[in-house]
Formats: sequence, C-alpha cells, structure tokens
Amino acid sequence: MAENRVGSLFPGENVLASGWRDLFARCALIFFGIALWQKWSLFYAFFLLTLAWVIDGGLQKLGQLVKEPLVFGVLTFCGLLALGLLWGEYADAGQNKWKKYFIFLTFIPFFALLNKPRLPWAIAAFLVGYVSVLTAGIYQWFVLGEQGVPFFEISYLAYSAMLGIGILLVFYIGSICQTRKMAMLCWFIAFLLLFLQFNQNARSLLLATVFALLLLIFLRYRTEVKLLFGVFASIMAAIFLFAMSSPIFQERLVLIGSDLKAMVEGNYSTSLGYRYAIWDIGMHGIAEKPLLGHGTGRPEVYFEETIQTYKNGLYKGLPEFHKTSHYHNDWIEIGMHLGGLGILALAFLMWSWYRTFKIHRLSVFGAALICYVFLAGLPDTFLLYNRIPILLLAVTAMAVCWQRSVSEMPPVNVIKV
Repeated sequence: MAENRVGSLFPGENVLASGWRDLFARCALIFFGIALWQKWSLFYAFFLLTLAWVIDGGLQKLGQLVKEPLVFGVLTFCGLLALGLLWGEYADAGQNKWKKYFIFLTFIPFFALLNKPRLPWAIAAFLVGYVSVLTAGIYQWFVLGEQGVPFFEISYLAYSAMLGIGILLVFYIGSICQTRKMAMLCWFIAFLLLFLQFNQNARSLLLATVFALLLLIFLRYRTEVKLLFGVFASIMAAIFLFAMSSPIFQERLVLIGSDLKAMVEGNYSTSLGYRYAIWDIGMHGIAEKPLLGHGTGRPEVYFEETIQTYKNGLYKGLPEFHKTSHYHNDWIEIGMHLGGLGILALAFLMWSWYRTFKIHRLSVFGAALICYVFLAGLPDTFLLYNRIPILLLAVTAMAVCWQRSVSEMPPVNVIKV
C-alpha cells in the first residue's frame, strides 16, 4: 500500500525511470548493431545488451520469453553443451572454438529488447555496420586484390557468408514489396551481392547461397507459375554470367579436379582431401561414443591423439598442411562433443529456428535461411564463424519484430512500402 501511495504522489518518477530505461535500451541496441563487426568490442556489446535487458525487466519476463521456439532451442542447445563438460575435458591449450556456440545466447536479450519504437534504431545501426563492412570488402577485393576484410578481422569465408545472408534477405524483401520500383531496387542489390560472392574464394558458401535462393524463389512463387519460371530464368542467367566472368570462381572449379586427383594418389594435403580426412576421423570418433560423444572440449584433443595411429597413420601429415581446431562440419563437430544427443540438440535448434519464422508468418524466408545454414554447415563449421551466428540471429530477431509490429498486415507475406 505504501508503495502504491508513493507512486501516486510522484507519477513523474515512474515516467522518468521508464524513459531512461528505454533510452538505455536503444543505446545498447545501437552499440550492439555496430560493435558486432569488431571482435574486440563484441564482449562489451553483449554485456551492455544484457544489462539493458535486465534493467528493462527481462528476468521477470523470462518465463514468457522461453515460450518463443528459438529461445527455448538456444537454451536447450547451450545447456546440453555446458552439461557435456561433466564428461568432457576443458583444456587451456588449444583454440577451444566450441565456446563460440554460447554466442547464441545473445539472441535472448537482443530479441527481448526489440519493440516497435526501438526497431528502427536497431535496423539503422545494423545497416551502418553491414554497409561499412561491405564497402571495406569491396575496396579490399577491387582495389587491393585481396579477400575478406582484414581491418574488421573478417576472413573471406565470413565475408562470403555475410554476403549470402544479405542476398537472401534483400531478395526476399524485394519479392514481397508491393511497389515495383522498390522491388527492382532490392533485386538489383541482391544481384550485386551475388556478383561479389562469386568473386570470393568460398565455393561451398556460394553453392549454399545459390541453392537457398532457388528454394526461396520456388516457395515464394510456387502458386504463380509464369512468374516462377521468369524469375528462375533470370537468376540462372545471372549465375551463368557471373560464373563465366569470375576468374576466381573458375580457378576454384579447376582446384576441385586437382584435389580429387591428389586424393586418388593418396595425397590429402589439399582443401578437399583435408576435409575428407578429418570427416573420416570425426565419424570414427562418433562411432566410438555414439550416445554422449567425447564430451565438450574433448574433440580437439581426440584428433591430436588419434591422427598418428588411425589407419596406420594415413593422415598423420595433415597438421603440417593445416592446424586443426574443428572438424569442418557442424554435425560432425557437435557429434564429437555430445554424440547423438548433440546431433539431436542441433536438429532441434534448427527446427525451433524455423518454427519461430513460421509462427510469425515468415515461413518462406525462414525455410530459405535455415536451408542456407544447413548447407553451409556441411563442408565447414558454419556456426563457429566469427560474427556470422550473431548476424543470423540479429536478422531473425529484427525480421520477427518487424512482422509483429505491422498489425495491419494481411495474413500473407506482404510488406507495404
């Protein structure tokens, strides 16, 4: 009763406190959108984001938040990974890249802080950061003739991955715009990003983008047959033109043949041979402990112990070709840590991710994005890339918040522009 009387005597205090909380939340979202592109500032951005979430009453709303499929999927996945330390082996030596999985927890405060008034600030900060890195990458490739963005400590793989995410997002926005000019602008940007990705060395990420984009086109236009064939033909023509005009892409195709020839001769010190060898060792490790795996943190040590004797030392020269810190496959990597339990947890995370999109009437974009994540994770540990998981989660959160905020939206995938 006393608290109620105080609140009624000084109503301005509640308004002022609420205003400061909202301002702090907006600042945290802005800082996070820009800081996620710099490795050194990411920790501070996560801390600030979490603090803003707690001040905003996030802990009291956690029970409601867990009902969101992706939130529950992230908590389940990260919880099992932490539980795996009980039968794993935490080692100070090595790169311990498995710790990057816990970056998925960033989704919880970021998603919880987003609402209709704060969303434009988050989108603006995200676009400033994305365009800055994109421009730096273009300069690096076109002027200096180098891959990736060294200034932001982003490798050519991570840069290609962010291009793929941008292609899917921008093309989807263009496909649901009601204004023809805006749709054409979005598709032009998507084609430009695709052209840039063709001139990066990441073959598998490019293929993942192309297949996910074709899936998006099919799902979006499957009820409009003429339009489906028209858009499909345009995309295929662009892909053929980019492939023929990209010396980097053609060089990487030639390397596939030489890598296969080297494998036949018993030389695994190539990009393709190295992956085959490490997948072989990883599958062997999963078969040894199929239920619970070797424990969180143990697979890197397992590789170093096994490679010298496995198949009479067939692959023992691999560390000289490339230092190994993971198994170049999301499913084998998590299977080595947690066995079948981990593989099920990762599958549940993917399914929860798609369910969040579907619940919020973004099933077309969600299916394409999850397809991209799945395909990109087959030849590499895509979910361990620097900044990329956070980028995916940020795009998810902002897309869902946008969809929720447009209350007048009809029950189809349409954005009024």
